[in-house]
Formats: sequence, C-alpha cells, structure tokens
Amino acid sequence: MFRNFKSAITGISIFSLLVIQLLVLNEAVAQKEIMGKVISIADGDTFTMLVAGNRQVKIRLHGIDCPEKGQDYGDVAKKHLSSLLSLHDSVKVIWKSKDRYRRTIGIAYSGGININEALLQKGLAWHYIKYDKNPEWSQMEAAARKAKLNLWSKPNPVAPWKQREKRD
Repeated sequence: MFRNFKSAITGISIFSLLVIQLLVLNEAVAQKEIMGKVISIADGDTFTMLVAGNRQVKIRLHGIDCPEKGQDYGDVAKKHLSSLLSLHDSVKVIWKSKDRYRRTIGIAYSGGININEALLQKGLAWHYIKYDKNPEWSQMEAAARKAKLNLWSKPNPVAPWKQREKRD
C-alpha cells in the first residue's frame, strides 16, 4: 500500500510539474517577446531592431503617440527615445499586434525601463487611448500635462493623429 501511495504522489508531482511548465510556456508564447539590438530610430515612437537571424523588425510603440517630424518636440522625442534605447545592448519588445504598415506594435523595455511609459512621463507623448485604455498611462500623461513638461509647455499642442489628418 505504501508503495502505491508513493507512486501516486510521484505521479501527481510529475503531472503538476508538467502542468506548471505548460502554463509558463503558454505565458511566454502569449507574451511573444522579441529581443534584439536597436539599429535605427525613425521618430519618437518608431525604431528598427536587429533580431536573431540578422532579421530587421520595425517597432511602433503601443499605446502612445509622439509628435510627428516637424511638430514641436518631435525631434526631442526622437532624441529621448534614442538615448533610452542606446543605453543597453539588448531591447525587449512585448508584441501586441501588427499595424497596416506591417510594423510590430509593442511595449519596449531597455535596462528594466518601460520605454512607452518613460516617454509619457517625460511629456513627449500622448496616451493613444484609441488603441490603449490603460488608466495608469492616462494618469502619466495627466501628470506630465500638469507639470507642463516638454510638449505640454505649449498652450495648445496638436495631437499627432490630428497633424496626420491635415497631411493626408
């Protein structure tokens, strides 16, 4: 009887370990992490990284929208993104989706810093609530506005999506 009990416990333990491994694997797959090195910065919310197999992946930061080229603080946002991403050799992107331009939409991390949030906190991006409903990010934008940081130092900054509508 003890032998059967021991076998049952061992069987349950092995089964439990397999279930835990599958859950961890599913979480990693669901997260779809991309690791690579940044090779170019297009603007404040878009960059290209080199990933395994020398493949280039264009990344558009999820849930934020930085000023366009030619808009106030567009160059500042681009330089700040460059400084955040150049501090570390490796950048991790949590894949969210693809956009109509076939860019990967994601949340970027470098040196433990959430890059999307860093741009919001610095007053260099709008929280793009059309695509993201995170209340914490809305609060980050509101705090930057209240402190009149960067683009919020202007009396009536034009949202990038409105700038693009004018252009299109």
